[in-house]
Amino acid sequence: MSGRSEDPDPLRTEVFTRVFDEHWAAVRHHIEGVVGAEEEVTEIVSEVFLLAWTKLRPARPPSRVWLLRAADRRLRARSGRSSTPYGALDVVHLGLSGEEGPPDQRGRVAVLRALAVLTPGQRRIIMLTYWDGLTVGEIAELMRASEFRVRKTLGRARHRLCAELGLEGAMTGDD
Repeated sequence: MSGRSEDPDPLRTEVFTRVFDEHWAAVRHHIEGVVGAEEEVTEIVSEVFLLAWTKLRPARPPSRVWLLRAADRRLRARSGRSSTPYGALDVVHLGLSGEEGPPDQRGRVAVLRALAVLTPGQRRIIMLTYWDGLTVGEIAELMRASEFRVRKTLGRARHRLCAELGLEGAMTGDD
């Protein structure tokens, strides 16, 4: 008899490993857009994947959207603490302006101020678009909204941001 125990459910372990490998980076990146402290990011990512493990059904593994929803619930449970890292601000600025390289400190402050004029829903859609790289369809699924509503809100948010940042001519007709 060997000292090691056999995996009681190898299919479950295999499915979880695949889910983890496919989505760990996206979940971590999503959380890093809100949380600045490395230890806290790691803790929240761990909590999300622990939840995924406990609720895992091998026939229907969690999708990236399900995992991001779980991450959002954990982030909301943080009691409103927020420390948007510069990386998220840089990505939004680059996505809107099309400029090369990250903005300087004044550019980051301008993006932060511009984001502040948006509604919470607009800000969330902007971050999901630019920081997380989600499509309109994925955002609609995540937010449980119609693609039309997401597309319309995204267009309005881009327009407001570009106006606030003085980039009115930067956006093309994809609104």
